[in-house]
Amino acid sequence: MSQPPIRPNRLSAITAAGGAAVNGWLAIPSVLSAEVMAHAGWDSLTVDMQHGMIDYDALGPMLAAISTTETVPVVRAPWLEPGILGKILDAGAYGVICPMIETAADVEAFVSATAYPPLGRRSFGPIRASLYGGAGYFSQANETILRFAMIETAGALANLDAILAVPGLDAVYVGPSDLSLALGRPPTFDQEDPKVLEAILEIGRKTRAAGKIAGIHNGYPPYARRMIAAGYNFVTVGTDTMFLAGGARAMLAEMREGQKTAAADEAPGRGY
Repeated sequence: MSQPPIRPNRLSAITAAGGAAVNGWLAIPSVLSAEVMAHAGWDSLTVDMQHGMIDYDALGPMLAAISTTETVPVVRAPWLEPGILGKILDAGAYGVICPMIETAADVEAFVSATAYPPLGRRSFGPIRASLYGGAGYFSQANETILRFAMIETAGALANLDAILAVPGLDAVYVGPSDLSLALGRPPTFDQEDPKVLEAILEIGRKTRAAGKIAGIHNGYPPYARRMIAAGYNFVTVGTDTMFLAGGARAMLAEMREGQKTAAADEAPGRGY
């Protein structure tokens, strides 16, 4: 008997076909900004509940706004805590990023909290997820949802092979700022420090060799393209806050420069 339909996860399709998914990042708790970003055409958008200003009351409407497009909704959880992980998925996330994973046991707990039995212990109650996913949500959610373990600590680096071997983990996501701190370097995106860059490249190689999606957070497109060339196939570029601040600064700088030019043109000439 055929299973009822479920909305496919386009991230899985993109990466399975050998492509690289381009992910945007949302830190502002706004339905409108989420919808505007989604209509820009990102492959996926991640709602950041860890360091963003977003709580659960804002999450549901933001996911609904993203759903007006083909953009895949992803959420970064605040922590490895079963209650919020389950609620994130019940709200309709098709991918969940869990921060500060350090051990295989952490990954096992993560998978357990985000998968229905027999794979895990997720409680049934997909209050919005079944609306987004469709009639086949329960029967096919375990293999449709993508689970990203963040690799950003010394412990995660030391345990990477064991982490990648845990059944049910689909992907890793490099947090370059915390990874830099773990390696004794200042926190930053688009890291060029040899020690950090070596770790980033090693994570990518091992992840792809394990048949999983390799994701990384980037600041700007040139670095993201380098990471794709290095084997990463899920790359985040920029954030809504960065776009807002950068666009505002650029517009204001152009306006100020125009005012200066106009004032110089209008200044009376000096006579002798």
